[in-house]
Amino acid sequence: MPPMQGKTVVITGASSGIGEELAVALAERGAQLVLAARSEAELERVKQRCEQAGGRAVVVPTDVGDPEACRRLVARAVEAFGGIDCFVNNAGMAMRGRFEDVTDLSIFERLMRVNYLGAVYCTHAALPHVKTRKGLLVAISSLTGKNGAPTRSGYAATKHAMQGFFDSLRIELSGTGVDVLVVSPGFVTSNIRSRALGPDGSAGHTDIAEEKGNRMMDTRTCAELILRAMERRERDLVMVPAAKLLMAVKALAPGVIDRLASRMLKQVKP
Repeated sequence: MPPMQGKTVVITGASSGIGEELAVALAERGAQLVLAARSEAELERVKQRCEQAGGRAVVVPTDVGDPEACRRLVARAVEAFGGIDCFVNNAGMAMRGRFEDVTDLSIFERLMRVNYLGAVYCTHAALPHVKTRKGLLVAISSLTGKNGAPTRSGYAATKHAMQGFFDSLRIELSGTGVDVLVVSPGFVTSNIRSRALGPDGSAGHTDIAEEKGNRMMDTRTCAELILRAMERRERDLVMVPAAKLLMAVKALAPGVIDRLASRMLKQVKP
């Protein structure tokens, strides 16, 4: 039987982008989906796609920044399907802007509450059920969780926090049968870019990749890579080959990476 057939998978941030495509890919493999995000209308649209693909799905409108909402999400998943085999922490928001230009420091708190604490709240609620089924916890992080990036200070901080949290949790769960996968995509054609917060806290700031026309991965390809790593129960997925090389260089010559990142910032200055 395929690894995901009949498995119950909860996905936050499932209303668009990576979360949506991962849900559909899982549905094609016969998974039972619990779809979470703030927009019920968009979740219903994704649910239809999942059912057309052959899976079962329920919709649970959820703000992951609210601990009680995360507990309700988990309770609804257990009520619908009897348990949880996999929990995918995918909900997130982005930021773009130099730190010295920030005029609204509450941006950092908003980013941390959604990107990091949202994953903590959901994981805490789901963990007893995932342990019962010796399941899998998945964190959709970013390459900025491996290395800082210019104009991404707030976003990178949340992804570093996520990386540290799930790396620590993996060690704690050793021997329980629960595996932990941290995913670090590069530039992906997700609409999280178009909703990125700017230095003043307003949304709609475009991404470096969008401005410079860098090669970007489509969400379906990204989802397929994540799904393969889930089926193999891997611990770490870095999607961009060049990033793996840069990580090795960072260990030996961190200043080189800083200079490359600084050069990137200069290239996108107006």
